[in-house]
Amino acid sequence: MRSFDIPDFYRSPIISRVKARRKALDPRKQDFAPTVLDFGTVRIQLARHFGFCFGVENAIEISYKAIAENEGKRIFLLSQMIHNPEVNADLQSRGVRFLQDTMGKPLVPLEDLQPEDVVIVPAFGATVELEQTLVAKGIDVQKYNTTCPFVEKVWKRSAQLGGKEYTVVIHGKPTHEETRATFSHAAETGHALVVKNAEEAEFLASWMEGDRGDVEGFWQRFEGRATPGLDPQKHLHRVGVVNQTTMLASDTQAIADRVKQAVDADAQGEFANTRDTLCYATNDNQSATQGALNAGGADVALVVGGYNSSNTTHLVELCETSLPTFFVRNELEWKEDGVHHFDIHSKEIRVTAQPLPSQVSVLGEPPTVLVTSGASCPDASVERVVRLVLDHYGGRDVDSVLTEFEQSHT
Repeated sequence: MRSFDIPDFYRSPIISRVKARRKALDPRKQDFAPTVLDFGTVRIQLARHFGFCFGVENAIEISYKAIAENEGKRIFLLSQMIHNPEVNADLQSRGVRFLQDTMGKPLVPLEDLQPEDVVIVPAFGATVELEQTLVAKGIDVQKYNTTCPFVEKVWKRSAQLGGKEYTVVIHGKPTHEETRATFSHAAETGHALVVKNAEEAEFLASWMEGDRGDVEGFWQRFEGRATPGLDPQKHLHRVGVVNQTTMLASDTQAIADRVKQAVDADAQGEFANTRDTLCYATNDNQSATQGALNAGGADVALVVGGYNSSNTTHLVELCETSLPTFFVRNELEWKEDGVHHFDIHSKEIRVTAQPLPSQVSVLGEPPTVLVTSGASCPDASVERVVRLVLDHYGGRDVDSVLTEFEQSHT
């Protein structure tokens, strides 16, 4: 896989050494056991996979290239590059402005744009309608298009299905930038419907298995989330399921299985297999987090990333099934009154005086802290959180522990 030219301040000496060694030992990424670094007073358990994925590094490389190549020009991003506050803030500090917020609300009037302006398409992609508007103004939307290749793969598959008269069911958050873009692209060739969770999938499947007479009930559930002209009585016989790539792969598969069950019970039904559209990076991060949980031994989990990051939120959900879990944006959440962390259920910031366990466990062992992050989080942010944990406990020198890890894994 190609490497990307991203700013060094996003990289981490500690994490880079760990990842390099794990990659050398397991180049095919088949081992999802965590890395355990023993500092004597505390053990840091790092998930096998976390941090910037292929699509994010590609987007960051293109964005900084756009800045370097267009000094003196106005540079805009359609919306946040990725869902990470540090990356977006750094781009803004270099003069990049956002055209929209994450919900699609305009921040800069599109009529103010000029053909010489530079517009960067974020990793989530853009709706067909927005791209057409920009092209009509003479703006090149392809030169700095950072749409993730795996998102584009979903679009291509959706277009193929639509061309064969399948309705595309999109598992995603209806207001998420990527889901809105996927819906827009799917609508070019056929019909699409957005389903946000297993509960809605169950409603859809049960409705399909029934007599399909309650059209009013169908639209009460899915109003505003289907392509114009979709007739649920007519267009839900041939169906395929794709997803917003940051959703839990296991959830998407469960939704696809349930919809397939309903389609298989339909004499006119045909279901399209779309497993090949699941994002490998999202799946790897989720599998690695689950692998760390399966390994056991951790006393607490720290998940690092942007609070509006969908893929990071799903890692929090996984960790919460087994451990006290604290979702922190970065090391700056350690404040005088305690650690500020995000509650994904109430959508509020909570404050915990000290989330880290005592220095000796009930079994007389040093505490173990599981650390992971989402696909949009810089490794440098993870390192700074790890160093705060090490500052709290003290212990052995970082370099000696890393050297021991590298030498013991030969």
